[in-house]
Amino acid sequence: MSNATESQTTITAGRGILERVLFSTVTTLPCCVFLIINGAMLFTLRSKTVFCETSRYILLYNLLFADTAVLAQSQLLYLLAAFRIRLTYPVCGVLTMLASLTTAISPLTLVVMSLERYVAVCYPLRHATIITIRNTRKAIFGIWAFSSLNVLARILLLLDFPFQDLENLQMIEYCTEENLLLEPVSNLYDKVYTSFLFVSASVIITFSYIGVMVAARSASTDKASARKARNTLLLHLVQLGLSLLSTMSNQLFVVISKVLSKIAVVRIQIVVYVCIIIFPRCLSALIYGIRDQTIRPVLIYHLCCHLKLSINPATNEISP
Repeated sequence: MSNATESQTTITAGRGILERVLFSTVTTLPCCVFLIINGAMLFTLRSKTVFCETSRYILLYNLLFADTAVLAQSQLLYLLAAFRIRLTYPVCGVLTMLASLTTAISPLTLVVMSLERYVAVCYPLRHATIITIRNTRKAIFGIWAFSSLNVLARILLLLDFPFQDLENLQMIEYCTEENLLLEPVSNLYDKVYTSFLFVSASVIITFSYIGVMVAARSASTDKASARKARNTLLLHLVQLGLSLLSTMSNQLFVVISKVLSKIAVVRIQIVVYVCIIIFPRCLSALIYGIRDQTIRPVLIYHLCCHLKLSINPATNEISP
């Protein structure tokens, strides 16, 4: 009986290890592919003068940089949890604070990009004077400063926890942002900040979309430009919605875990992680890499490892 029990335990443990390796592979492969695409896109946006001197491309670089950082950090934390590696509170705090910093960059940058499109369509004559390189850099500085203040507030709340009363600084649970919300006030702050950020961003992007819709009906407005700006703003709303879903996913799983088995919750988490956290972080590169006629040929050139390709200047089509 003892041998049978030990054999069953060994089989169960083996299945558990195999399943963790399988799930880790399923998430790591698309993550690596998206990191390569994002890396090529980032390199593309620094390879030409036009990209470095155009406000919307500078904002796109900022958005892609933040998304790429979040993608890498999320996968690192996932692998640590998948292989049951528990960190100390200081190490986990550094990783999660960096994740908090870059996570807030995406919705804030989407807001600025939406306002840039709104000004381009609704105030075309003033666009060149309002949306300058200097003002764009100021906006990016403001985005990072606002996100940094949020991280500082989280650190101050975290320091209020009596760590000296613990036997050691080793975490009992795996390293996640939720497991560092050690005090009720930290949890409350997180909910208030997230709600404020996404509600404000949604209102501003929706306002920009309505403004572009109204301007599109004017006889003096470039219809093609207005239609393109409207589609871009819709995509920004989709990106914002996916970012919000990724932020709320952990709270959703807390509810699901009460009615489903642990293994079922883990499998659902894998699907949600790939669809809501990994894929949206590559969405900007895919959207602009395919839609933007200036970026597309240069991006394909870099993705093809600098193969000699000829570009038709009239159509931007690429041929060997």
